[in-house]
Amino acid sequence: MINIEENIEEYVDRTAELINLPLDPEHRPGVVENFERIAAIARLVNEFPLPQDIEAAPVFEPKC
Repeated sequence: MINIEENIEEYVDRTAELINLPLDPEHRPGVVENFERIAAIARLVNEFPLPQDIEAAPVFEPKC
């Protein structure tokens, strides 16, 4: 298994191959850059501390 944050370029290459997605060499740097951004955002979400006693809401009801 690939650690995405350690080698995003390898992740992009292998994933494109796995789903049979042709990735033009000229587009690859932009795809890698976007995955770096996605990884940074995901890191913020995953590192956000949650209390141990938190419960998931059964239904999302936005407050307007």
